[in-house]
Amino acid sequence: MASDNALAGMTLPELQAYIVRRSEERGFTNETAQDKFALLVEEVGELAKAMRPLHGIKMADDAREQNIEYELADVFWMLLSLSASLGVDLETAVLAKEAKNQERTWL
Repeated sequence: MASDNALAGMTLPELQAYIVRRSEERGFTNETAQDKFALLVEEVGELAKAMRPLHGIKMADDAREQNIEYELADVFWMLLSLSASLGVDLETAVLAKEAKNQERTWL
């Protein structure tokens, strides 16, 4: 998969800000958080479909064009877009949640 040198080495907050800018440049300024959540769910469904052949689940021949890497990227993009819409710094949220998880007892 081709990489964009502008993205290489970006931190998670920088990626989140980049996605906000690119979405605005592409005309996606009127999407609500609810809209973005629906799009995230749609992308997760596309990822699930792309993974079907990995588990031997039947699908139509013309539906095999899904690219798992691209679908994962789309899910990540929409997650960062949604978190930005909700005012959530995802890096801070992940670190805080992991700190909480480290205090738990896992059975």
